[in-house]
Amino acid sequence: MVYRSISSDPEFPMSIDLQARYRDERLPRYTSYPTAPHFSPAVSDRQYGAWLGSLESGATGSLYLHVPFCRSMCWYCGCHTTITKHDAPIADYLAVLQREIEAVAERLERRLPVRHIHFGGGTPTIMNPDELARLVDLLSARFAIAPEAEIAVEIDPRTLAPAMIAALGRSGVTRASLGVQSFDRVVQRAINRVQTVAQTAAAVDGLRAAGVRGINFDLIYGLPHQTIASCRATVAACLDMRPDRFAVFGYAHVPGFKKHQRMIDEATLPDGVARHAQAEAIADALQAAGYRRIGLDHYAMPSDPMVSAHLDRRLQRNFQGYTTDTSDALLGFGASAIGCLPQGYVQNAVGLGDYAARVGAGTLPTIKGYVLTADDRLRADLIERMMCDFAVDVAAVARRHNADPAAVFRALPRLAALQADGLVDRSGHEVRVADGARHLVRTVASAFDAYLEVPGRTFSRAV
Repeated sequence: MVYRSISSDPEFPMSIDLQARYRDERLPRYTSYPTAPHFSPAVSDRQYGAWLGSLESGATGSLYLHVPFCRSMCWYCGCHTTITKHDAPIADYLAVLQREIEAVAERLERRLPVRHIHFGGGTPTIMNPDELARLVDLLSARFAIAPEAEIAVEIDPRTLAPAMIAALGRSGVTRASLGVQSFDRVVQRAINRVQTVAQTAAAVDGLRAAGVRGINFDLIYGLPHQTIASCRATVAACLDMRPDRFAVFGYAHVPGFKKHQRMIDEATLPDGVARHAQAEAIADALQAAGYRRIGLDHYAMPSDPMVSAHLDRRLQRNFQGYTTDTSDALLGFGASAIGCLPQGYVQNAVGLGDYAARVGAGTLPTIKGYVLTADDRLRADLIERMMCDFAVDVAAVARRHNADPAAVFRALPRLAALQADGLVDRSGHEVRVADGARHLVRTVASAFDAYLEVPGRTFSRAV
């Protein structure tokens, strides 16, 4: 399916001023609901421990391990990471991480069945191959890892050594996500990330030879000095390597929260119109090459399981973005890691020292979280279906949560305004993103958000 955009559809009934206002809105990415700014210290390590112990006997889990180290800082980065030229801090951190894994596993009533494992960062492959092997062995000992489990690792091709490639293969890694962002050298210099096509291709070839069958590329639009032409050239270079999936994100410029982003000259950033044009140029090129567009920002080959999940409306959304993961619990390990259990969300201490001190004291390093209410669960369901399917049957979701559909609609005042402005089509109980407005799905999803306004918090642009 090829999606039309507002900018390319002269019949779309929205003024230029309205287009600009919605495009430039600052909104959550809705990888969770409620979003992280609503987490509070009211959820303690003890409460998290109780939640772990109360997981039902048939529950399944997924694991996220955060390795917050890089060799250099990419100025666009929005992650919690630390720059180090030495290996000792990494080894010290991994020792603490293993203790946290042990502590969490001890609070479970049984070895939790696990179908998805994700190593993120930072640069997880900054650890040495033996350390990776020990971590995977520990996870296998403490959790019931399914034989068909997906094990995914985020990779910086610039620092990926042959020994680590071999270790990834031996450890059963099934999917590698490679950061590309842009191959335009002018853009690369402006974001402090110079990475050649040859480096990336060598990483892809090595990973495939080692048995890592799933390859993902991450691209970014809206970067300094970026143009439509450079976006197309980057996609063309990527297509020669034929990754299975692409994730295409808009750069979120929030220098008030990420001080290193102040190294980027704001005058070189594209405006909302240019950002949207870049995103659609990438989308057009990928779809022309045979990739299916999944949700807001993912693309996959037709044979990919994510396409099947999308077509069957089984697609999910979590802190890693769109996913086929349907686990009952996501356990987050490492500094700043976020977990999700049936009762709510938990987040670990962000600072490395604070994180290590809490684990060293024998406690879980949880510093905040959120207890879900019945209304939260209903709205989270509505938002996830809208973000994944671009449509939601409000009555069907209401019935799943034992709620009155009419009362749910009355609690959505923003929806009427979006419908009047042409972003939303409504037919009975079904709410659908209007044809041509799919790039504004976060705007439509925000109609279901009861906590949209948070003083002092800045989200990324809707496009």
